[in-house]
Amino acid sequence: MRIVIAEDSVLLREGLDQILTRFGHEVRAVGDGDGLLAAVAEEVPDVVVTDVRMPPGFRDEGLRAAIELRRRYEGLPVLVLSQYVEQTYAAELVSTGAGWVTCSRTGSAT
Repeated sequence: MRIVIAEDSVLLREGLDQILTRFGHEVRAVGDGDGLLAAVAEEVPDVVVTDVRMPPGFRDEGLRAAIELRRRYEGLPVLVLSQYVEQTYAAELVSTGAGWVTCSRTGSAT
C-alpha cells in the first residue's frame, strides 16, 4: 500500500514511516501541508495520514490540505490525526464532506 504521511513532528513522522515500512508499505513522509499536496500530485497514494497543525503557521495547514485533497481526488482516503482538539476543525471536515471525526481522550496513568 502506498501511504503519504504529513506530520511536522520529526519523531512521530519518522516513527510512523519506519513502522509502516516494516509492515511492507511504501511510505512518503513530508513535514507540511504544501509538501503533502506536492507528494500526492506526484503520485496519488492509497491513503493519506495528516496532522492538522503544521508549518508555516501552525494553524490548520494539514486540515486545509486534507480538504483540498478530497476535492481534487474524489474517494482518496484521508486520515486526519491530531493531539490538538478543536471542535471547529472537526465540524469543518464534516461540513465539507471530507469525512467523519472520532474523538476520545485518555486520562493520565496513575
